[in-house]
Amino acid sequence: MDCVVTGGNVKVLAKAIHSLSRIGDELYLEPQEDGLTLRTVNSSRSAYACFLFAPLFFSRYVNPEGHGFRCKMAIKSVQAVFRSLATLEKTVEKCHIELDADRNRLTFTLHCKHGLLKTHNLSFQDSESLQAVFDKDSSTNVLKAQPRVLTDTVLNFPPSLDEVTVTVSDERVWFRNHVDQEAEPSKAMLTELCLSSDEFDHFEVRARSSVTFCLKELRGLLVFAESTGLPVSMYFDKPGSPVVLSVTDSVLDGNFVLATLSDESGVQTSDRTGTPAPPADDFMNDELESYLIAMDTSMAAGPSVPAPLAPGRVVSPTDLTEEEEEPGRPPNKKFRSLFFGSVYPPGSPLGGHTPSSQKVLASDSEDDG
Repeated sequence: MDCVVTGGNVKVLAKAIHSLSRIGDELYLEPQEDGLTLRTVNSSRSAYACFLFAPLFFSRYVNPEGHGFRCKMAIKSVQAVFRSLATLEKTVEKCHIELDADRNRLTFTLHCKHGLLKTHNLSFQDSESLQAVFDKDSSTNVLKAQPRVLTDTVLNFPPSLDEVTVTVSDERVWFRNHVDQEAEPSKAMLTELCLSSDEFDHFEVRARSSVTFCLKELRGLLVFAESTGLPVSMYFDKPGSPVVLSVTDSVLDGNFVLATLSDESGVQTSDRTGTPAPPADDFMNDELESYLIAMDTSMAAGPSVPAPLAPGRVVSPTDLTEEEEEPGRPPNKKFRSLFFGSVYPPGSPLGGHTPSSQKVLASDSEDDG
């Protein structure tokens, strides 16, 4: 792999890496024929993020045909390459990314003004192909807004807030801070903002619903969207199914797939004002296997392509346990694993859609070999 990023695209690449760092601790890098893919997933596998940079994003993009290279590395080490975004924009003219297969190093070379070169040799590990399969185009509700609209909305919530509830009706959208049932009502602070459909570039609501998801990942995407000026699209259905946040341009495509709280009753009720009631607090009940994501977590000893499963085979559950409780964090029930394991080879036609006939069960492979 050999690619060169020039001009303002260096800052765009750096911003994408900083946004991914808000999700997970490891960066999965995979050069493909249709561009360079950067992915990450959080430790509880309740949030997944991916950026695809098309070949036109680069001034040079060379990926040897048939070379199925993929790797992962600590995302902090990649962040160190693009440490200061302000300095980066003023001093760096281009970034050269090259794979040194002989030394097992991924080399980032920053070409700065006055002929100064900064070279970073990062070690990596061969990894499984991290892939989430989702079909955002089939979502019931689609909202699209300029990043400033959503950023101004999110600024009304305290930085310590973990989860936000988005409720939609025929002409309005409500953003509320999520309050656990365990919290004492007298001590809970409630914040609610209402946006008219006119605030959005695209407003398509075919079913009134409420979804609750983590606010940290939304903030991460908004930082990237604001720096690039790209509108943010939100795709969602009912509580318990994932919400997909997306930014798209002619040379890049970014998707954040986030878990949502489930509504145990499965039915949304409305008050007299016509506003859908918030979802129940129970998180991701066992019926979730009918939803979302098939993630390829097949282990690979090297750059070899994982073999597909035999027809009809289903990956059995291996680990669906709640994370240990941490001080200051919401109850454990909110952080169960949401990603569902099913093995697909890279380049499979299932790359962007969830097959309706494929039953998917929870799978979580954390072993790096």
